[in-house]
Amino acid sequence: MTQRTLIPRKLLFGNPTRAMARLSPDGRYLSYLAPLEGVLNLWVAPTDDPSAAKPITQEHVRNIRFYEWAYTSRHLLYMQDANGDENWHVICVDVESGESRDLTPLEGVNAYISALSHLLPEEVLISINNRVPQLHDLYRVNLLTGERTLILENPGFADLVTDKHFAVRLAIAPQADGSFDVLQPNEQGSWSLWTRIPHEDSATTQPYGFSADGNTLYLADSRGRNTSALFAIDMRNNAQRLIAADARADLSKVVVHPTENRPQAAGFTYDVLRWQILDPALADDFTYLQSVSGGELEIVSRTTDDSRWIVAYSLDDAPARFYLYDRTAKQAHFLFSNRPELENVPLSKMHPIIIPARDGLPLVSYLSLPKGSDTQQPGKPDSPLPMVLLVHGGPWWRDFWGYNPYHQLLADRGYAVLSVNFRGSTGFGKAFTNAGDGEWAGKMHEDLLDAVEWAIQQGIAQRDKVAIMGGSYGGYATLVGLTFTPEVFACGVDIVGPSNLITLLESVPPYWQPMIAMMRKRIGDETTPEGRAFLEARSPLSRADQIKRPLLIAQGANDPRVKQAESDQIVRAMQEKGIPVTYVLYPDEGHGFAREVNTLSFVALSEAFLSAHLGGAYEPLGDDLSNSSAQIVTGAEGVPNLPAAR
Repeated sequence: MTQRTLIPRKLLFGNPTRAMARLSPDGRYLSYLAPLEGVLNLWVAPTDDPSAAKPITQEHVRNIRFYEWAYTSRHLLYMQDANGDENWHVICVDVESGESRDLTPLEGVNAYISALSHLLPEEVLISINNRVPQLHDLYRVNLLTGERTLILENPGFADLVTDKHFAVRLAIAPQADGSFDVLQPNEQGSWSLWTRIPHEDSATTQPYGFSADGNTLYLADSRGRNTSALFAIDMRNNAQRLIAADARADLSKVVVHPTENRPQAAGFTYDVLRWQILDPALADDFTYLQSVSGGELEIVSRTTDDSRWIVAYSLDDAPARFYLYDRTAKQAHFLFSNRPELENVPLSKMHPIIIPARDGLPLVSYLSLPKGSDTQQPGKPDSPLPMVLLVHGGPWWRDFWGYNPYHQLLADRGYAVLSVNFRGSTGFGKAFTNAGDGEWAGKMHEDLLDAVEWAIQQGIAQRDKVAIMGGSYGGYATLVGLTFTPEVFACGVDIVGPSNLITLLESVPPYWQPMIAMMRKRIGDETTPEGRAFLEARSPLSRADQIKRPLLIAQGANDPRVKQAESDQIVRAMQEKGIPVTYVLYPDEGHGFAREVNTLSFVALSEAFLSAHLGGAYEPLGDDLSNSSAQIVTGAEGVPNLPAAR
């Protein structure tokens, strides 16, 4: 291969320079995430002087990944766990004094922010499973004192819906058949049935919230139709009104008025995001903002008086760009891009394509190619390339168009990269999602095989040089690829993927129990002999002796979703059969990688591994492995130059 300059993996996978820009509700402050000694922390500046930003948190180990402004406009709330265990704490920081307070100072519990309201600016609703691990009770917490007041002791609900006065208005109660009953509190202090969501609509029907006056519920609903649409329901008489719909895609985003809490725009993503403007007052704003930059536009923050917004533009071949928008002047001012060091780097385009499955089901997919490899026809290489099939997790999730660091790195290393929304993915209507029920290692895998064959027939991929790679469900799909169809893929990279569907379902986090009936309906039932036989037949562990191609596995030791045992047991089964495998364990990670040093180390291992089996380029390991917590449990010889690096 001709020597060329590779894009350093740290530019693609290192922490962003700045990210998640937000405005305080009163507009005085601009906040964002940025590194402090290599860890993403919260920074705050006067909105009119972004250069004066200062860090207001002091996280030294794990990045802050989620945060929100409280309506006091002087408190920020963020969540943090320990070593990936997902026992989240909710932390409150006073941006003026710098003082921080753990609002959930409890060990071994999972807490999350349920609601904030401009009507109750000094309080927050937090759900905590401190009483019963399987259920989250609802608390009202004072930001100034930390005092917690129990609002509702959860008798078995999967979720609660509150209004802007923090009154519990609806409860989502799971049923044994995978459906959900939606209940209302009644005058007797109990609950009455309001409506039912059948299992077939459970992934595509959910409340979005109440209007400020509490009289109208906004609901994404697929009942009586295929795709979920946005409806308004008058809670006084149950009159229902359709607000926005798309024939091909489910409702994916809603722009809501900052105080009135009514939808003003609805987003639907089939191949790319498309907006429907619902409030004429926003029409001129959208028209102007769509002229400011290319890419997908999203309003990510608004002041309470709606005079200032932060808007973000997501592109496939450039970093995300953030602008401060003055609504009165109709003027957008550039703030920053999240990775300015990529602004002049030659990144690859991501091409949306529709691939037909063998039964005709359209699979919305995304293809990236090495820069300059498609000189004759955009999106088709001049000659077939080695290819990586990159499978998304969930599986009740989807791939999107836009900047994807794996697509960029792999394309830069000389590979075609294909991501496929196989049946079972969400966003394309309930029929598409429900087509995945009972099809793990079945038709869901056939969709991936059909996409690979399509790429070969189109002259995109070389048949003998296709790798499969993914995390979570994508890791499972990788294991399925190498066990159920051992001749198709040249190698596989599995990140926190389950190997045994029985043990996966038996070991889910306790707070997933309200959703377990739905999971059994979609995956299989581990509580019956017939169900266990089915799940065993669909588990890669039962076919570990069929593996013929190289496999790299990564696992977080503290993963609460896919336990370490899922990786341990397939590695052990392979070793008992004398089948080589490279297994990397991260003692300070959970379901994926949160620490920059660990992300970089595994990307380094992955690109070296793929190079050995597909022939692409790779950046030398350097210090990325030694800087991380990675433990090579077995198979160091499976990655080029790995023994020397350790």
